[in-house]
Amino acid sequence: MSIKLDSIDAKILHVIQNDAALSVAEIADKVGLSSSPCWRRIKRMEEDGIIKQRVTRLSREKLGLDFEVFVAVKLAMPNKDNMEKFEQAIQTMPEVVQCAVVTGAVDYMLRIVTSDMHAYDRFLREKLLSFSLVSDVQSRIALRQAKDTTALPLNLISSAVPPI
Repeated sequence: MSIKLDSIDAKILHVIQNDAALSVAEIADKVGLSSSPCWRRIKRMEEDGIIKQRVTRLSREKLGLDFEVFVAVKLAMPNKDNMEKFEQAIQTMPEVVQCAVVTGAVDYMLRIVTSDMHAYDRFLREKLLSFSLVSDVQSRIALRQAKDTTALPLNLISSAVPPI
């Protein structure tokens, strides 16, 4: 269910998705509001679930976690119960930073982050392939990121405004 936003809401979202560390006063200044109405709008968007969380993006490379793999996973028997079991299991695997249920020849696409090929091999053997529901895994090692953003395309929502 989509929630209607006005142009000020869209401006606030644009500002905070690019820098969530800004104070309410700084956000308000950038969007042309005073602090109190800006805070109320942010609070409403948090309560409505539009703003899910505010996080800090870390440098995988500087932390030694620069080995990234995209993994296509096929379940042996993809039914509701098995899918729920698989999805619960991957919640406990910190190496899985994203998981999408997909259409086509496979059931899931995972984005895995580890320190190196050996760590990925351990993850694959000890975690993913030890899970009896998995029948096939196809790995694609990422050579480099051509684009890496968490910013949503706010220009696609009807109330969006050009970037500030």
